[in-house]
Amino acid sequence: MDSNTAKLTWLKNLYPGYFTLTMATGIIAIALDMLEMPMLSDVLYIITLFTWFTLFTLYTWRLIRFPKIVWADLMNPRTTFTFFSFVAATDISGILFHLHGLYFMALLCWIWAFLAWSALLHCSFSVLTLRHVERTVNVVHGGWLICIVGTQSLVLLGVKIVPQLGEYAAWMMVGIYMLWGVGLILYGIFVTLFCYRIFFLDMNYDDYTPLMWVIMGAAAISANAGSALALSDPIMPVLVALHPLVSGVALLTWAWATWWIPLLVVIGYWKHFVHHIPLRYEPTQWSMVFPLGMYAVTSFRLALAAEFEPLNWISHIMVWVALTVWCLVMMGLFHRLLERHEAKETP
Repeated sequence: MDSNTAKLTWLKNLYPGYFTLTMATGIIAIALDMLEMPMLSDVLYIITLFTWFTLFTLYTWRLIRFPKIVWADLMNPRTTFTFFSFVAATDISGILFHLHGLYFMALLCWIWAFLAWSALLHCSFSVLTLRHVERTVNVVHGGWLICIVGTQSLVLLGVKIVPQLGEYAAWMMVGIYMLWGVGLILYGIFVTLFCYRIFFLDMNYDDYTPLMWVIMGAAAISANAGSALALSDPIMPVLVALHPLVSGVALLTWAWATWWIPLLVVIGYWKHFVHHIPLRYEPTQWSMVFPLGMYAVTSFRLALAAEFEPLNWISHIMVWVALTVWCLVMMGLFHRLLERHEAKETP
């Protein structure tokens, strides 16, 4: 290994799902905007865009410098689905652009995210079908459901940009409903495999990671997408008939997301306090922050769609929980970067 490659070890080993940092920051910015805290929301909006452009630059550099490593991550059933974090991060950024009146940028984000989603969807399932050498359910983990998060994020941004499409708005709305349905079907498949693994197969301590929170987050974003559809104009008669179903499924998926929260807290307590596994920063912790922020946004939107005020109270509580956890994880990231900087300076 030459000296330049040695210096870039951090880039070579960069976690392929780091766009969850952008997702987590962006969804909390959206939640704060919904709850009428614009100043704090704008700060996180700037951080969201900064992290997106920074990560896009780093991953482009990584692809150019270490193409074989990136290809190996993409072809690995354990990591291929984490690439969908790019799709969700781009859509979340697009929603923020739309909130700030940058409608053309929001449209570009949706197009870019949809193209990436289309490529990654068929690539990841081809990998799972043709390159899954182990042929065991033990490869399933919570990170797989970032695929569902990416799918439903297309629905959330798509609803925003429909009015911009003029005569093609009806086509777009049909496509959005189809994406929502695909996301629900994929969720049903993945969560069944995941539950089978954690309930009936042996699990190591290392298998209980923050990625498990994506199970809750995927359900929450599915409920959010359903609520967004329920609050939007369906345009076409066939979609009008689906409205009662959409509203009902949104409520059920929110309830399912809620069911997961106590179990995930218990698992975290069992791992770190009962078995004393050290709690230190790791990139997958951003996959825990995003579901908390998404749950806050979903509760707010579902309160509007279902006209059920208690959900609004829940959203106000959860946004502060999400923001607190975001601050703690961000402190962990800065501490990790500081440790690496000091290690480089030490002779």
